[in-house]
Amino acid sequence: MSQRLRSALLRKNLDPSGLAAAVGVDTKTVTRWLSGRVPRQRTRLAVADVLGESETDLWPQTRPDQAPGADATAEVVGAWGHRADIPQSLWTALLSGATERIDILGYAYPFVLELLPDTMQRLTDKAAAGARIRLAFADPDSAHVVERDALEQIGGTLPGRIRNALNFCEPLHQVDGIAIGLHAVHLYNSVFRFDNQMIVTPHLYRARGYQHPALHLRELSPYGIFASFADQFEQVWQTTTAYPPEAAS
Repeated sequence: MSQRLRSALLRKNLDPSGLAAAVGVDTKTVTRWLSGRVPRQRTRLAVADVLGESETDLWPQTRPDQAPGADATAEVVGAWGHRADIPQSLWTALLSGATERIDILGYAYPFVLELLPDTMQRLTDKAAAGARIRLAFADPDSAHVVERDALEQIGGTLPGRIRNALNFCEPLHQVDGIAIGLHAVHLYNSVFRFDNQMIVTPHLYRARGYQHPALHLRELSPYGIFASFADQFEQVWQTTTAYPPEAAS
């Protein structure tokens, strides 16, 4: 039985005959939907519009990732044993090709900022053209950075690496469309998003950034692997404090 459809009817104060009249079908057809039959997409969209719901809220089984035979790894278009194995040409293509959104989450990632001699100017130009750019670094003064430094066994150098990356970003301060934030949370992976493509590096115990494995994702569905990591970025971004501090005002 489609409990979601039944609940939506109640919220709209409609009975099966009222819905049938609204979408141009027989009342018996609506009764079959309430018993579990899934209508065709065109009809589903009409019903969703009448009820003020989304198609996938009423019939979650119609989501692309829930369809029989759906490939859960279809969004994975590349994989490497180590982040260092990713071709430089891919990084530069992703950075150069992004026109709408760049979201980066990690600890210090200066290699991204050094991809091209004019990376800072390119980011500024993209923002001026309407792109939204958010760069999230670890707070170099946070206790978590000290813990991460010890975990990676890098001899107290992580805070300095983060400050170095932040210094790279100085030309981006006060640029409309670009925001820099500092986080103090434990990261289980780093995220490098460029429009509908993304590099994700799951963090391994005691491994350094360039040693982590990496996945190249391309967004195909709002319910896939890509969306999960995009949501993680959003959740961590909500915890950040603006950098430099005056950027918050």
